[in-house]
Amino acid sequence: MEGEKGSVCVTGGAGYIASWLIMRLLRHGYSVRATVRSDPKFKEDASHLVKLHGAQERLQIFDADLETPESFEPVINGCIGVFHLSHPMDFEGTMSKETIIKTSVEGILGILQACLKYKTVKKVVYTSSIAAASLFDTTKNIKEIDENQWSDAEMIRKLDFIGAAYIASKTLTERAALEFSKEHGLDVVTILPSTIIGPFINSTLPSSFPMTLPLIFGNEEHARFMKTGHFVHIDDVASAQIFLFECSKAVGRHICNKTDVTIQEIANILILKYSEHLLPNDYLSKWEEEKPDHFSSKKLTELGFKFKYGLEEMIDGALQCCQDKGLL
Repeated sequence: MEGEKGSVCVTGGAGYIASWLIMRLLRHGYSVRATVRSDPKFKEDASHLVKLHGAQERLQIFDADLETPESFEPVINGCIGVFHLSHPMDFEGTMSKETIIKTSVEGILGILQACLKYKTVKKVVYTSSIAAASLFDTTKNIKEIDENQWSDAEMIRKLDFIGAAYIASKTLTERAALEFSKEHGLDVVTILPSTIIGPFINSTLPSSFPMTLPLIFGNEEHARFMKTGHFVHIDDVASAQIFLFECSKAVGRHICNKTDVTIQEIANILILKYSEHLLPNDYLSKWEEEKPDHFSSKKLTELGFKFKYGLEEMIDGALQCCQDKGLL
Protein backbone atom coordinates (compact mmCIF):
# COMPACT_ATOMS: atom_id res chain seq x y z
CA MET A 1 0.00 0.00 0.00
CA GLU A 2 1.36 3.43 -0.98
CA GLY A 3 2.00 5.77 1.94
CA GLU A 4 0.17 9.07 1.94
CA LYS A 5 3.41 10.92 1.15
CA GLY A 6 4.68 8.52 -1.52
CA SER A 7 7.58 6.08 -1.77
CA VAL A 8 11.20 6.83 -1.00
CA CYS A 9 14.34 4.71 -1.31
CA VAL A 10 16.79 4.38 1.60
CA THR A 11 20.11 2.74 0.72
CA GLY A 12 22.15 0.92 3.35
CA GLY A 13 18.88 0.24 5.15
CA ALA A 14 20.19 -2.20 7.77
CA GLY A 15 22.69 0.28 9.21
CA TYR A 16 22.53 2.30 12.41
CA ILE A 17 21.60 5.64 10.85
CA ALA A 18 19.46 4.29 8.01
CA SER A 19 17.32 2.06 10.23
CA TRP A 20 16.48 4.99 12.49
CA LEU A 21 15.70 7.11 9.42
CA ILE A 22 13.39 4.37 8.09
CA MET A 23 11.52 4.33 11.41
CA ARG A 24 11.03 8.09 11.18
CA LEU A 25 9.99 8.01 7.52
CA LEU A 26 7.33 5.39 8.27
CA ARG A 27 6.02 7.57 11.10
CA HIS A 28 5.91 10.53 8.71
CA GLY A 29 3.62 8.64 6.34
CA TYR A 30 6.10 7.57 3.66
CA SER A 31 6.40 4.15 2.09
CA VAL A 32 10.01 2.98 2.20
CA ARG A 33 12.04 0.82 -0.14
CA ALA A 34 15.17 -0.13 1.79
CA THR A 35 18.24 -1.73 0.24
CA VAL A 36 20.66 -4.12 1.92
CA ARG A 37 23.85 -5.65 0.53
CA SER A 38 23.27 -8.61 -1.75
CA ASP A 39 26.79 -10.09 -1.47
CA PRO A 40 26.43 -13.30 0.60
CA LYS A 41 29.75 -12.54 2.32
CA PHE A 42 28.22 -9.39 3.77
CA LYS A 43 24.58 -10.44 4.03
CA GLU A 44 22.99 -7.98 6.42
CA ASP A 45 20.41 -8.69 9.09
CA ALA A 46 17.29 -6.63 8.40
CA SER A 47 15.05 -8.34 10.96
CA HIS A 48 14.92 -5.19 13.09
CA LEU A 49 13.36 -3.30 10.17
CA VAL A 50 10.39 -5.60 9.65
CA LYS A 51 9.41 -5.09 13.29
CA LEU A 52 8.97 -1.33 12.90
CA HIS A 53 5.52 0.21 13.23
CA GLY A 54 4.03 0.46 9.74
CA ALA A 55 6.62 -1.85 8.19
CA GLN A 56 4.16 -4.60 7.30
CA GLU A 57 2.14 -2.21 5.14
CA ARG A 58 4.74 0.29 3.88
CA LEU A 59 8.24 -1.22 3.94
CA GLN A 60 9.88 -3.30 1.21
CA ILE A 61 13.42 -4.64 1.46
CA PHE A 62 15.57 -5.16 -1.64
CA ASP A 63 19.02 -6.57 -2.33
CA ALA A 64 21.37 -4.03 -3.92
CA ASP A 65 25.10 -3.36 -3.83
CA LEU A 66 27.25 -0.34 -4.66
CA GLU A 67 29.60 -2.62 -6.59
CA THR A 68 26.74 -3.14 -9.07
CA PRO A 69 25.03 0.29 -9.21
CA GLU A 70 22.43 -0.94 -11.70
CA SER A 71 21.02 -3.12 -8.92
CA PHE A 72 19.42 0.02 -7.44
CA GLU A 73 17.41 0.80 -10.60
CA PRO A 74 14.29 -1.31 -9.86
CA VAL A 75 14.21 0.07 -6.32
CA ILE A 76 14.40 3.72 -7.42
CA ASN A 77 11.83 3.34 -10.22
CA GLY A 78 8.65 5.02 -8.95
CA CYS A 79 10.19 6.68 -5.88
CA ILE A 80 9.78 10.40 -5.23
CA GLY A 81 13.01 10.61 -3.26
CA VAL A 82 16.25 8.81 -2.46
CA PHE A 83 18.13 8.91 0.84
CA HIS A 84 21.60 7.56 0.05
CA LEU A 85 23.42 6.22 3.12
CA SER A 86 25.07 3.08 1.79
CA HIS A 87 28.85 3.24 1.94
CA PRO A 88 31.53 0.58 1.37
CA MET A 89 32.77 -0.53 4.78
CA ASP A 90 35.88 -2.62 5.36
CA PHE A 91 36.43 -3.38 9.04
CA GLU A 92 38.79 -6.28 8.28
CA GLY A 93 41.11 -4.25 6.07
CA THR A 94 40.66 -6.42 2.98
CA MET A 95 39.74 -3.57 0.60
CA SER A 96 42.26 -1.05 -0.64
CA LYS A 97 41.67 2.65 -0.16
CA GLU A 98 41.31 3.13 -3.90
CA THR A 99 38.74 0.33 -4.13
CA ILE A 100 36.64 1.93 -1.40
CA ILE A 101 36.78 5.33 -3.13
CA LYS A 102 35.98 3.86 -6.56
CA THR A 103 33.05 1.82 -5.23
CA SER A 104 31.59 4.78 -3.36
CA VAL A 105 31.89 7.31 -6.19
CA GLU A 106 30.73 4.99 -8.98
CA GLY A 107 27.92 3.77 -6.75
CA ILE A 108 26.39 7.20 -6.21
CA LEU A 109 26.80 8.15 -9.86
CA GLY A 110 24.90 5.01 -10.85
CA ILE A 111 22.15 5.82 -8.37
CA LEU A 112 21.87 9.40 -9.66
CA GLN A 113 21.73 8.15 -13.25
CA ALA A 114 18.82 5.90 -12.25
CA CYS A 115 17.06 8.92 -10.74
CA LEU A 116 17.35 10.73 -14.07
CA LYS A 117 16.26 7.68 -16.01
CA TYR A 118 12.97 7.16 -14.16
CA LYS A 119 12.13 10.86 -13.72
CA THR A 120 9.96 10.33 -10.61
CA VAL A 121 12.63 11.37 -8.09
CA LYS A 122 12.16 14.94 -6.88
CA LYS A 123 15.17 15.10 -4.58
CA VAL A 124 18.18 13.07 -3.43
CA VAL A 125 19.59 13.47 0.09
CA TYR A 126 23.16 12.18 0.39
CA THR A 127 24.49 11.57 3.89
CA SER A 128 28.11 12.70 3.86
CA SER A 129 30.12 13.48 7.03
CA ILE A 130 31.77 16.43 8.71
CA ALA A 131 34.94 14.52 7.86
CA ALA A 132 34.41 15.92 4.36
CA ALA A 133 34.77 19.45 5.78
CA SER A 134 37.51 18.85 8.31
CA LEU A 135 40.31 20.48 6.31
CA PHE A 136 43.24 18.51 7.83
CA ASP A 137 45.37 21.54 7.11
CA THR A 138 46.68 23.19 10.28
CA THR A 139 48.17 26.10 8.31
CA LYS A 140 44.70 27.55 7.67
CA ASN A 141 43.95 27.96 11.39
CA ILE A 142 40.17 28.05 10.90
CA LYS A 143 38.31 27.54 14.19
CA GLU A 144 34.75 27.74 12.84
CA ILE A 145 34.10 25.36 10.00
CA ASP A 146 31.12 25.75 7.69
CA GLU A 147 29.95 24.35 4.36
CA ASN A 148 32.54 26.36 2.42
CA GLN A 149 35.36 24.16 3.72
CA TRP A 150 36.32 20.87 2.09
CA SER A 151 38.78 18.24 3.25
CA ASP A 152 41.73 17.73 0.93
CA ALA A 153 40.83 14.27 -0.38
CA GLU A 154 43.88 14.00 -2.61
CA MET A 155 46.19 14.62 0.34
CA ILE A 156 44.25 12.27 2.62
CA ARG A 157 44.19 9.38 0.13
CA LYS A 158 48.00 9.36 0.27
CA LEU A 159 48.12 9.07 4.07
CA ASP A 160 47.94 5.99 6.27
CA PHE A 161 45.82 6.56 9.39
CA ILE A 162 42.57 5.31 10.89
CA GLY A 163 39.68 6.51 8.79
CA ALA A 164 41.70 7.86 5.85
CA ALA A 165 39.77 5.78 3.31
CA TYR A 166 36.46 6.79 4.86
CA ILE A 167 37.28 10.52 4.83
CA ALA A 168 38.65 10.54 1.29
CA SER A 169 35.75 8.50 -0.08
CA LYS A 170 33.07 10.57 1.67
CA THR A 171 34.65 13.79 0.39
CA LEU A 172 35.01 12.64 -3.20
CA THR A 173 31.56 11.04 -3.24
CA GLU A 174 29.91 14.22 -1.99
CA ARG A 175 31.76 16.29 -4.58
CA ALA A 176 30.68 13.89 -7.32
CA ALA A 177 27.03 14.08 -6.20
CA LEU A 178 26.96 17.88 -6.17
CA GLU A 179 28.77 18.13 -9.52
CA PHE A 180 26.25 15.70 -11.03
CA SER A 181 23.42 17.80 -9.62
CA LYS A 182 24.82 20.96 -11.20
CA GLU A 183 25.46 19.31 -14.56
CA HIS A 184 22.14 17.48 -14.93
CA GLY A 185 19.72 19.65 -12.96
CA LEU A 186 18.83 16.90 -10.49
CA ASP A 187 17.99 18.25 -7.02
CA VAL A 188 20.68 16.85 -4.69
CA VAL A 189 21.33 18.09 -1.16
CA THR A 190 23.93 16.75 1.23
CA ILE A 191 23.96 16.51 5.00
CA LEU A 192 27.23 16.37 6.94
CA PRO A 193 26.51 14.93 10.40
CA SER A 194 29.10 15.03 13.13
CA THR A 195 29.69 11.93 15.29
CA ILE A 196 26.29 10.31 15.73
CA ILE A 197 25.28 8.88 19.06
CA GLY A 198 22.08 7.80 20.76
CA PRO A 199 19.79 4.76 20.93
CA PHE A 200 19.64 2.17 18.16
CA ILE A 201 17.15 -0.26 16.67
CA ASN A 202 19.66 -2.96 15.69
CA SER A 203 20.11 -5.93 18.02
CA THR A 204 23.92 -5.65 17.83
CA LEU A 205 26.21 -2.86 18.98
CA PRO A 206 26.69 -0.24 16.24
CA SER A 207 30.15 -0.64 14.76
CA SER A 208 30.87 3.05 15.31
CA PHE A 209 30.53 2.91 19.11
CA PRO A 210 34.14 1.89 19.97
CA MET A 211 35.26 5.11 18.28
CA THR A 212 32.26 7.16 19.42
CA LEU A 213 32.48 6.15 23.10
CA PRO A 214 36.06 4.89 23.47
CA LEU A 215 36.03 5.20 27.27
CA ILE A 216 33.36 2.49 27.37
CA PHE A 217 33.78 0.37 24.24
CA GLY A 218 37.17 1.29 22.82
CA ASN A 219 40.80 1.65 23.80
CA GLU A 220 43.48 4.31 24.19
CA GLU A 221 44.08 4.50 20.43
CA HIS A 222 40.38 5.20 19.84
CA ALA A 223 40.37 7.76 22.66
CA ARG A 224 43.43 9.54 21.27
CA PHE A 225 41.67 9.82 17.92
CA MET A 226 38.69 11.40 19.73
CA LYS A 227 40.52 13.80 22.08
CA THR A 228 38.05 16.38 20.86
CA GLY A 229 34.73 15.55 19.30
CA HIS A 230 31.61 16.87 17.61
CA PHE A 231 28.34 15.13 18.40
CA VAL A 232 24.73 14.95 17.29
CA HIS A 233 21.82 12.75 18.38
CA ILE A 234 20.69 10.00 16.00
CA ASP A 235 17.10 11.26 16.10
CA ASP A 236 18.18 14.81 15.22
CA VAL A 237 20.06 13.46 12.21
CA ALA A 238 17.05 11.51 10.93
CA SER A 239 14.81 14.52 11.48
CA ALA A 240 17.28 16.73 9.62
CA GLN A 241 17.44 14.32 6.69
CA ILE A 242 13.66 14.40 6.33
CA PHE A 243 13.61 18.17 6.89
CA LEU A 244 16.07 18.73 4.04
CA PHE A 245 14.09 16.44 1.76
CA GLU A 246 10.88 18.36 2.43
CA CYS A 247 12.42 21.87 2.51
CA SER A 248 12.16 23.58 -0.88
CA LYS A 249 14.80 26.15 0.10
CA ALA A 250 17.51 23.59 0.92
CA VAL A 251 20.43 23.78 -1.52
CA GLY A 252 23.84 22.13 -1.46
CA ARG A 253 25.68 21.14 1.73
CA HIS A 254 24.37 21.27 5.32
CA ILE A 255 26.45 20.60 8.42
CA CYS A 256 24.47 18.85 11.17
CA ASN A 257 26.34 19.25 14.47
CA LYS A 258 24.91 19.97 17.91
CA THR A 259 27.93 20.25 20.20
CA ASP A 260 31.73 20.41 20.23
CA VAL A 261 33.38 18.78 23.25
CA THR A 262 36.60 17.38 24.69
CA ILE A 263 36.99 13.78 25.76
CA GLN A 264 37.44 15.07 29.31
CA GLU A 265 33.92 16.54 29.18
CA ILE A 266 32.58 13.19 28.03
CA ALA A 267 34.48 11.45 30.83
CA ASN A 268 32.88 13.78 33.39
CA ILE A 269 29.40 12.70 32.25
CA LEU A 270 30.31 9.01 32.20
CA ILE A 271 31.87 9.09 35.67
CA LEU A 272 28.61 10.32 37.20
CA LYS A 273 26.36 7.61 35.76
CA TYR A 274 28.42 4.84 34.21
CA SER A 275 31.64 4.64 36.22
CA GLU A 276 31.33 0.85 36.65
CA HIS A 277 31.60 0.43 32.87
CA LEU A 278 34.53 2.79 32.26
CA LEU A 279 37.73 1.35 30.87
CA PRO A 280 40.95 2.34 32.67
CA ASN A 281 41.67 5.87 31.46
CA ASP A 282 44.58 7.18 33.50
CA TYR A 283 46.07 8.38 30.22
CA LEU A 284 43.51 11.21 30.10
CA SER A 285 45.37 13.04 32.86
CA LYS A 286 48.54 12.91 30.77
CA TRP A 287 46.99 14.65 27.79
CA GLU A 288 46.89 18.40 27.43
CA GLU A 289 43.26 19.41 26.98
CA GLU A 290 42.55 20.82 23.52
CA LYS A 291 39.81 23.24 22.60
CA PRO A 292 37.69 21.70 19.83
CA ASP A 293 37.05 23.44 16.54
CA HIS A 294 33.45 24.51 15.97
CA PHE A 295 31.40 22.97 13.17
CA SER A 296 28.63 25.44 12.45
CA SER A 297 25.07 24.26 11.75
CA LYS A 298 23.93 27.82 11.08
CA LYS A 299 22.89 27.11 7.50
CA LEU A 300 20.64 24.26 8.63
CA THR A 301 19.08 26.11 11.56
CA GLU A 302 18.46 29.25 9.51
CA LEU A 303 16.25 27.13 7.25
CA GLY A 304 14.14 26.43 10.34
CA PHE A 305 15.55 23.16 11.68
CA LYS A 306 15.74 22.81 15.47
CA PHE A 307 17.92 20.38 17.41
CA LYS A 308 16.16 18.60 20.28
CA TYR A 309 18.91 16.76 22.15
CA GLY A 310 22.02 17.66 24.14
CA LEU A 311 25.18 15.65 24.88
CA GLU A 312 23.90 13.98 28.07
CA GLU A 313 20.76 12.79 26.26
CA MET A 314 22.92 11.38 23.46
CA ILE A 315 25.10 9.41 25.89
CA ASP A 316 22.18 8.29 28.05
CA GLY A 317 20.20 7.17 25.01
CA ALA A 318 23.11 5.10 23.70
CA LEU A 319 24.11 3.45 26.97
CA GLN A 320 20.58 2.83 28.26
CA CYS A 321 19.84 1.13 24.94
CA CYS A 322 22.96 -0.98 25.38
CA GLN A 323 21.84 -1.97 28.86
CA ASP A 324 18.33 -2.85 27.65
CA LYS A 325 19.80 -5.09 24.95
CA GLY A 326 22.32 -6.74 27.28
CA LEU A 327 25.30 -5.18 25.49
CA LEU A 328 26.72 -3.29 28.47
